Amino acid sequence: MAEEIKELIEKIRSEGVKAGEDKARTIELDAIKRARQITADAEAEAERILNEARESTSRMEESSRSSLKQAARDIIIGLKKEMLAVLNKITLSHVRKALTAEETGKLIAHLLKECKAKDRGDIIISFKKEDADKLTSVFVSELSDELKKGLVLKPSEDIRGGFTISYDHGKSYYDFTDRALAEYIGSYIRPKFSEILKDI
Repeated sequence: MAEEIKELIEKIRSEGVKAGEDKARTIELDAIKRARQITADAEAEAERILNEARESTSRMEESSRSSLKQAARDIIIGLKKEMLAVLNKITLSHVRKALTAEETGKLIAHLLKECKAKDRGDIIISFKKEDADKLTSVFVSELSDELKKGLVLKPSEDIRGGFTISYDHGKSYYDFTDRALAEYIGSYIRPKFSEILKDI
């Protein structure tokens, strides 16, 4: 009987150890499986985050490139406008230098001589106020008494160079002011200048 109990105890111990070892092996396999799944999930999440970061960086780089291109275009457009403005100022400056009181007087005298008496009403000439004395002396010396008839000289605060002339009592006039002449000259220069700037 003692031998049977001993065998029974040995059998229970052996089965318990085997059951414990099986349970431990199952736990270990589950732990390994779970660890592998956690590692795989972590790697997948890391890859997802990395891909998002790459896409975000790519979008930011593209956005930066696009912003830089737009800024460069804006700078070039602004520069071209500034260069055209400088060209207009230079043209106006040269026209003003050319339209001295003496030259203006000669131009007016020539226009008056070319005008036929039958086409004339009162002629009104407006010019820069500061040129009044010089222009008057040019008219006195260069124009005949016949041409001086019906001639009205009007100094103007608004004219900085050149003159306007009206052959019909001021109803209409021809504009030979510095600004009008500079605009006229500029209308020929600007397209050529713009063509040069086109490839910039």
